[in-house]
Amino acid sequence: MSSSFSLSALGYALARPFLFQLDAERAHDLTLDRLAQWQNTPLQALWSAPRVADPVTLAGLTFPNRVGLAAGLDKNARCIDAFAAMGFGFIEVGTVTPLAQPGNPQPRLFRLPQAQALINRLGFNNQGLETFVNNVQQSRSRQQAGKSLLGLNIGKNAATPIERATDDYLIGLAGVYPFADYVTLNISSPNTKNLRALQSDEALDGLLAALAQRRESLSQAHQKHIPLFVKIAPDLDETQVKLIAATLLRHGMDGVIATNTTLARTAVQGLPHAEEAGGLSGRPVFEASNQVIRQLRAEVGPGFPIIGVGGILSAADALAKRQAGADLVQLYTGLIYRGPALVGQVAQALAA
Repeated sequence: MSSSFSLSALGYALARPFLFQLDAERAHDLTLDRLAQWQNTPLQALWSAPRVADPVTLAGLTFPNRVGLAAGLDKNARCIDAFAAMGFGFIEVGTVTPLAQPGNPQPRLFRLPQAQALINRLGFNNQGLETFVNNVQQSRSRQQAGKSLLGLNIGKNAATPIERATDDYLIGLAGVYPFADYVTLNISSPNTKNLRALQSDEALDGLLAALAQRRESLSQAHQKHIPLFVKIAPDLDETQVKLIAATLLRHGMDGVIATNTTLARTAVQGLPHAEEAGGLSGRPVFEASNQVIRQLRAEVGPGFPIIGVGGILSAADALAKRQAGADLVQLYTGLIYRGPALVGQVAQALAA
């Protein structure tokens, strides 16, 4: 174990009790403010770790290793360099919407420590596309050789009627296209009214057809083909997964991210905050997400990239996601509960 690796573990062990005494969103904001402030300075040593080299090529991209940061943690792309220093092979930022929006009223983020879980109903709070793209352009790690890959995650504004959702995704795609290694379409957040309706057969068909067409013109204009991934919910039955898989393949999507947060509460019944509205993440979504991954893999065949996310709190959890059929994994809630050392532990286990 390297000294920088153990320093990041120690630093988090000291910081966590303090952070967990604060309101969850306040702790989140404070952490991101510090990461943004201290990235690319000597203080970055507090969480830096050497990146595990385990390159894998998927969707025409070479990922330095199989562990990524899930979208939602760094919604405004302020901390790309800080997360790159933790040893992630790829970093996904956003969800960004065309216009800035405040999201849902606070409080809207809750810890359920007994279940190693979070509930959030943030509602795509972000500073809008222009600020997001400026932040992406300022990140230094994007310019480095062998850099962490960068996924840019796009969504619709809350005020945009669902029948006009495609317009927002087209604006988002055009805005982020020149700066992304891949783009993710978030159609599965439970916190934007009716958004999950975009996963239904007809709506998804229309949305992906429009985006595939726009990508064609963008790839000609920018002289590069950027992969498109779609992020789906864990709360889907087998028929829905089948339909989604067929639609992704039909429209030439490059991969799928499984899964977002769940609306189910069976695993957390009776716990404080369990009845809060919003998406549940962490340990309780682990099995549901693995189930969707297994079904997807059966439908899309062996070559189609699947990124597994939901409830990874240990190296063993990541290996279970791989076994279910995921090529890559992403962390979010596990990072809150376990700290940056989890990145290296997971990457090492997957490399072995």
